Amino acid sequence: MGNRGMEDLIPLINKLQDAFSSIGQTCNLDLPQIAVVGGQSAGKSSVLENFVGRDFLPRGSGIVTRRPLILQLVNSKAEYAEFLHCKGRKFVDFDEVRQEIEAETDRLTGSNKGISPIPINLRVYSPNVLNLTLIDLPGMTKVPVGDQPQDIEHQIRDMLLQFITKESCLILAVTPANTDLANSDALKIAKEVDPQGLRTIGVITKLDLMDEGTDARDILENKLLPLRRGYIGVVNRSQKDIDGKKDIRAALAAERKFFLSHPAYRHIAERMGTPHLQKSLNQQLTNHIRDTLPGLRSKLQSQLLSLEKEVEEYKNFRPDDPARKTKALLQMVQQFGVDFEKCIEGSGDQVDTSNLSGGAKINRIFHERFPFELVKMEFDEKELRKEISYAIKNIHGVRTGLFTPDLAFEAIVKKQIIKLKEPCLKCIDLVIQELINTVRQCTNKLTSYPRLREETERIVTTYIRERDSKTKDQVLLLIDIELSYINTNHEDFIGFANAQQRTAANATKKRAMPNQVIRRGWLTINISIMKGGSKEYWFVLTAESLSWYKDEEEKEKKYMLPLDNLKLRDLEKGFMSSKHVFAIFNTEQRNVYKDLRQIELACDTQEDVDSWKASFLRAGVYPEKDQTENEDAINSSDTVSMDPQLERQVETIRNLVDSYISIVNKSIRDLMPKTIMHLMINSAKDFIHSELLAYLYSAGDQGSLMEESAEQAQRRDEMLRMYHALKEALVIIGDISTTTISTPVPPPVDDTWIAKEPSPPASRPGTASGAPPSRPPGVRGATPGPPSAVNPSPAFGPPVPSRPPGDPNSVPLVPSRPARVPPALPPGVPRRPPAAPNRPTIIRPSEPSLLD
Repeated sequence: MGNRGMEDLIPLINKLQDAFSSIGQTCNLDLPQIAVVGGQSAGKSSVLENFVGRDFLPRGSGIVTRRPLILQLVNSKAEYAEFLHCKGRKFVDFDEVRQEIEAETDRLTGSNKGISPIPINLRVYSPNVLNLTLIDLPGMTKVPVGDQPQDIEHQIRDMLLQFITKESCLILAVTPANTDLANSDALKIAKEVDPQGLRTIGVITKLDLMDEGTDARDILENKLLPLRRGYIGVVNRSQKDIDGKKDIRAALAAERKFFLSHPAYRHIAERMGTPHLQKSLNQQLTNHIRDTLPGLRSKLQSQLLSLEKEVEEYKNFRPDDPARKTKALLQMVQQFGVDFEKCIEGSGDQVDTSNLSGGAKINRIFHERFPFELVKMEFDEKELRKEISYAIKNIHGVRTGLFTPDLAFEAIVKKQIIKLKEPCLKCIDLVIQELINTVRQCTNKLTSYPRLREETERIVTTYIRERDSKTKDQVLLLIDIELSYINTNHEDFIGFANAQQRTAANATKKRAMPNQVIRRGWLTINISIMKGGSKEYWFVLTAESLSWYKDEEEKEKKYMLPLDNLKLRDLEKGFMSSKHVFAIFNTEQRNVYKDLRQIELACDTQEDVDSWKASFLRAGVYPEKDQTENEDAINSSDTVSMDPQLERQVETIRNLVDSYISIVNKSIRDLMPKTIMHLMINSAKDFIHSELLAYLYSAGDQGSLMEESAEQAQRRDEMLRMYHALKEALVIIGDISTTTISTPVPPPVDDTWIAKEPSPPASRPGTASGAPPSRPPGVRGATPGPPSAVNPSPAFGPPVPSRPPGDPNSVPLVPSRPARVPPALPPGVPRRPPAAPNRPTIIRPSEPSLLD
């Protein structure tokens, strides 16, 4: 009931809300709030009640609304009300709602006209309303009464500004027709917060209570004291009607009859009344909704595009179709093979930018981790010399040898080659683990079919384990082949003649080219809190030094550390630290950095530590060897020989072993990746492409393999439902766009007549030459008496003449209060010639008043 102007919008909004609810989202239309402002007893609450179509707000004379009422309208099938302070209680009788508003107001403000800015929150559910927020505000007043504070005017003003300053708030500036519109506090405060007039609608109430012979036609036609969105006149129920329980529908019919029968308003009756006010607000809400639609449409379209590809395979889906199951099995096995190959060989599709995986990780194992493991087992100088001297002595036996024995060289070389088995087997284990991780990663796409995923993982992992033993056998065979024949005619082998000439200094491995940058990156230096705490620096490792800078711009160098006599040492991760640590120290027991014997460097992951260690190996910085000092002390007497000939023989064999082992290492480092690729990785790829499907068919019933998980079935249904809901929402948005029209914003008007502060009275010219003063419409009758009795105010628009409602000889009515006289007309407004004097008038701008 009531609210007819908004009935067209309700189904549209409901459709949108339903469409968005079906896709699990909220339709964030954020409809504007509507606030009514005006003086006391201007009819604000009556205007507001018409939106709900129910009589539920307190009424009376003086200040009745003493707390802001935030009224939230919710479109619902049932009709009831709820208060925020009475949670859980539903009010079906709206008389009880009024009583509760009065009681809650008195509870906080007392019963003697006190006010409070704390709002009452009321929510009304009804099938006849839109989801809107309406705000009933206390009427503006200047003189305190009862328990009201002395600054009542400023308190109410601040209260109003708190709500109407928001850009999303439409302002209904309510002014009674039987008061001076030019002094309207409602229009004045609305102008302050909405200077462009884009969200202010003037509402003229109590048109039926104007003095006989007066009307507000020129104001309602927006000719006099204009507003950008104009004025709408309404006729509310009187207190007698309310006390007599006059129905709102009957009141609307009476209002309609009033406008149609009144001679001053009948030509604009279609633009007057509560229904038209609701229609105007309805159009503003429609404009707002239409402005919101493009953003909603683009959001829905982006979601629809993201679903389009996945939904394509589900559009004609039949879960129990055997042909579909067979096709799906073939497609998934083929896709698994493609994904596995992409992970190993690399691909530009869906590149992981956060971690290494698949082929990239295996590449790091081949070229960083495996060389690092080889260097870790590299022979210790003292231990090697001791073994060579023992071998020479044992070969000579009781005799004293004159020449360097070949057998000692072969024995030492074979012993060093055997040590290669451990890092080679470790390399294979690392590659296998990464292959299994890659298989698991690729089967993630099979989660829709848990049994298929489980069987695929089991079959492929079992095959990789089988290839594991064959690959290890082949690698051990490579090492046995190296042991079977020591090729001293190799082109890179130095031979005996060169070995005798090479000194110990020349025998050490040469580092990379000077000044060659091997690696850059961030590392954390762990230092105790007493010495400044841990800090992160940008490190640059070259063939000769390790430098660190403040940042990657490499402008502010903190320190440069030469690599001579440096070695690496593993450290345990700290109890409270999540970082992995290794250290650099000087073999000659010198301080490495400031007063530190070793620098602790920390990385985020163990992989980063291994990578940095491999980079240090390329620069010639090796890890320290695990050996006990006690063994050296015990055996030192054996290793020290005073025989210069034996010393020369040891040095010669030492150089020969160094040369030959470097050849073997080079060969193993080249053959290991090739062997693993051929026997394990390429073989696994071939198996997945050619034999996996046959193994899956033999593993069990195809029907059980292709049984969907409950989660997948739910996901498919949800995706299809979401897809169709998105399409429906887009259709609804299209319907709203085509069935509604945006009303253009009215052009600006000259509203400078709304004064922010009253202007002082102007000096009056003589009556012979000056324009006769008058009052604006909306006042009680004509203004008799001499000009000196009038208090003119130049701030309020043009002079207002009058015209007779009936007999030209009737006596003009005596006003109940003095009238304010506006100044001259604004530029461009033509002045009409004066009418005959002594005529009773209705105030009009087209005729002079009787003050002539």
